[in-house]
Amino acid sequence: MNFILIAVIVLGAIGLIAALVLYVCSKKFAVYEDPRIALVNELLPGANCGGCGFPGCGGMADALVKGADAGSLDGLLCPVGGSETMSKVADLLGMAIANGEPKVAVVRCNGTCEHRPKIAEYAGLRTCAAMHACGAGETACGFGCLGCGDCVEACQFDAIHINPETGIPEVDDEKCTACGACTKACPRGIIELRKKGLKNRRVFVSCVNKDKGPVAMKACAVSCIGCGKCEKECNFGAITIENNLAYIDSEKCRLCRKCVTVCPKHAIIDVNFPNPAPAPKPKTEPAKVETTKAAPTTAAPKNETPKEEGKEEKA
Repeated sequence: MNFILIAVIVLGAIGLIAALVLYVCSKKFAVYEDPRIALVNELLPGANCGGCGFPGCGGMADALVKGADAGSLDGLLCPVGGSETMSKVADLLGMAIANGEPKVAVVRCNGTCEHRPKIAEYAGLRTCAAMHACGAGETACGFGCLGCGDCVEACQFDAIHINPETGIPEVDDEKCTACGACTKACPRGIIELRKKGLKNRRVFVSCVNKDKGPVAMKACAVSCIGCGKCEKECNFGAITIENNLAYIDSEKCRLCRKCVTVCPKHAIIDVNFPNPAPAPKPKTEPAKVETTKAAPTTAAPKNETPKEEGKEEKA
């Protein structure tokens, strides 16, 4: 009986000492966490997509609280939650936040099977990253879409799919949250986040080929050749030509669509417009009307000829 009692006392003493040690360690090495982080984390959508630039919603919540303590939330935006979620977070933290312009993923490649025929057959690992590491892929264009669907696998919102007829990914504007996962997954960088635009209308160059004109035309029938006609036609300075490739700045573009009509290769795409782009009116000079002065005519005096004829008859 004494052995049992001694064992109980020893175990109790060990437990008490261990509890004291744990208590002292918890106090000495305690890490303070702001309770607002948990509250902000509850407001975030919990997608953990990384589109905000932080490792998950927990990292975003921590950055938002630190930004509030610093006095500004500029540059912090949850693409999945959008302005509605950010407004709730700003109200919770007692901050004001500017409404960011909504964006959407855009596939800048129109090299369909019709426009960009295959010249080889790839038999390796069927991913865009692996095919890109091996070379140009199955077509002559070393810049265009590879069509293996790495972007589809990366999207957590089922917003992008490969069109089986064209072999090019298509983005669903309603489902896209502009998280940026597809842009990171594409090894050739043909997917870009752009402003949705007024009434969800956009104009962009659907090509990333930086080869010179003759080489680009051989690779794809609708590739940009860097001719500069669109740059000359734009009155707002929204189009620039660099490395034989045109680019439209969505911040400066006024959606006039003049560039769409002048592009000789049809590489500029307009989205969600009701009617086709109007053709530019040809500049015509007013026709010159030449006036000729009529030659003066002399009329014979009246009754002179009849009188003379009458006299001759009498004679």
